[in-house]
Amino acid sequence: MAPPAAPAPARGEPAAGADARMADSLRGLLDDPAIPPALRHELAADFARIESMLARLERGELHVAVFGRVSAGKSALGNALLGREAFAVGVLHGTTTEAAQAPLDEAAHDGLVLIDTPGINELDGEAREKLAFEVAEVCDLVVFVCDGDLTREELDALKTLAATQRPLLLALNKADRYGADELASLLDHLRQRTQGLVRGQDVLAVAARPAPLHVLDEGAHGRDATRAQPVPPDVAALRERLLAIAAREGRTLSALNAGLYAGRLTDQVSARIAATRRAMASRVIRNYCLAKGVAVALNPVPVADLLAAAGLDAAMVVQLSRVYGLPLTRAESGRLVAVISAQLAALMGAIWGVQLVASALKGVSAGLSTVLTAAAQGALGWYATVLIGRAAERYLIAGKSWGEQGAKRAVAEIVAGLDRDSILREAREEILKRLKRSP
Repeated sequence: MAPPAAPAPARGEPAAGADARMADSLRGLLDDPAIPPALRHELAADFARIESMLARLERGELHVAVFGRVSAGKSALGNALLGREAFAVGVLHGTTTEAAQAPLDEAAHDGLVLIDTPGINELDGEAREKLAFEVAEVCDLVVFVCDGDLTREELDALKTLAATQRPLLLALNKADRYGADELASLLDHLRQRTQGLVRGQDVLAVAARPAPLHVLDEGAHGRDATRAQPVPPDVAALRERLLAIAAREGRTLSALNAGLYAGRLTDQVSARIAATRRAMASRVIRNYCLAKGVAVALNPVPVADLLAAAGLDAAMVVQLSRVYGLPLTRAESGRLVAVISAQLAALMGAIWGVQLVASALKGVSAGLSTVLTAAAQGALGWYATVLIGRAAERYLIAGKSWGEQGAKRAVAEIVAGLDRDSILREAREEILKRLKRSP
């Protein structure tokens, strides 16, 4: 369904209302300083497309994709609407291999632009079909061209296009091949098959390249001759419909499509940034796990190893806050670690008890038992740091918030979601390697 009608300012006038807000939104996305340069470079084609959408929104253009099966007459229909040979037309499959565009002359003042696309079932056409869908996706309106009843492939393509949330027109081309009654029946049938995808009034008959008429010329002395008389294209109904849509709701459609595409790009950018941050956070947490595990294992002074570990946890949280762009002071990170540790202690008192016992053993034996307890205690310190790091990460991802269910629930979910045995096994192996290399 097309969006509600909206008055269309004259071409060249600045966008107003929703158009202006959409233009501001697109500029905000293009200029967002939070997007890393590397990611912006990787998605350069998408950002270029947003720039193009912004430019055409400011110019008041409506882009129309002409779409359909090979040999249905897409390029011929585009040329007929334009009144000139702007698009290549051939008898072989696959004539249109890449997108081309030209202004619609009769509607230049409305900023209507036609875009011809490859056929959806061309030989070796997987890449070309992908291109056709991409072109349709960034257009504001799609004219789907068929030349008879819809095939399964055409109907599937029409459903895919409908899912992109832009209005569709169905143009039955080569209408000159049918008698009046047969044509009316076929149009009714197409309207029934596309119900819910295309509005009934948007299923139209056209003849982009009608077959010539054979005219008999009477010659002298009874020598009659037959000649082919060209028949002009019959696309008036489709042209009028396009111009009416452009005049009534062209700017609204353009703004809507730009918003949909920008929304998808924003989601993609957000997902990539989140993935990058998660990878960086994982490296930070691992580095502090290793540092804490070794520090706890090597420190022979009772309780001092736990105090040193707490300091490392606070430093780790400071680093994580920078990764997520929400810097915390050392005092703030210390308070956050205290909150998380209190919840962990309530959930896992036995683990902290083992740590305290192991620390005490170090003091009783003047450090001689370190080799026996170091790997185990260091692994526990490692595991605790993983829990603290992941809990702090969730707090930061939520914008320095534990959410409605609070810290207790968040920390419990972190504990339940991690494979403790796997983490402890990895920690012991890494710590033992470091201890063996220590003097």
